[in-house]
Amino acid sequence: MITAIRTYLHSIKVVCPQVTQIALDYIESGLVVSKVSARELYSSPNTMQKEVGFLYSGLIRVYYIDNFGNQISVKFIKENEFATHFSAFITENPTKYYFQCIESSIIVKIPFSHIEAGYETFPVLERYGRLVAEEALKIHHRRIEGFLFDTAEERYLKFMKEHPDLLERISITNLASYLGVERQTLTRIRKRMTVTGLFDSRESIKTADLTP
Repeated sequence: MITAIRTYLHSIKVVCPQVTQIALDYIESGLVVSKVSARELYSSPNTMQKEVGFLYSGLIRVYYIDNFGNQISVKFIKENEFATHFSAFITENPTKYYFQCIESSIIVKIPFSHIEAGYETFPVLERYGRLVAEEALKIHHRRIEGFLFDTAEERYLKFMKEHPDLLERISITNLASYLGVERQTLTRIRKRMTVTGLFDSRESIKTADLTP
């Protein structure tokens, strides 16, 4: 638990080097560490997110269920990333997504009320919060542009390049829904890339489905 908290506090200093030790001590005073087992939900739709979650260890899949009952993956959260639906959190609206732990996870949580009080007392924390929100917005926009301007194969190549550590940790079904293609389509893309030499066959994706 102590290591998880220290890791989160260090991440603050990386994002915002100007942060003071007094501000970090304040943040630490409000932190709570939770353990969530594999396949369990960390957060469900139509619930208010009253804290920001920082994933110390594990892996989380964010998804929604469409009108046909299909689970559509929208994000994979890995170590040292935030397990939070930021737009819902900032506007204080219920989240629309399921946050499911694919692996057993340890999450450092900081309550919204503690963050708000910190903003008023420590301006540097407000700067930190803005930097985190800006990065989340950039990631969101890149994903939207990927669907607008990239082919399915290009989206897969980008995923391989940006998240090579996830290829053996998520199922091909979950990745296919994340890329916006059918499982069979992704399988054909991978086979074609293997034949053309673009894909290293040693980099495999789990074929077992992981469902709640």
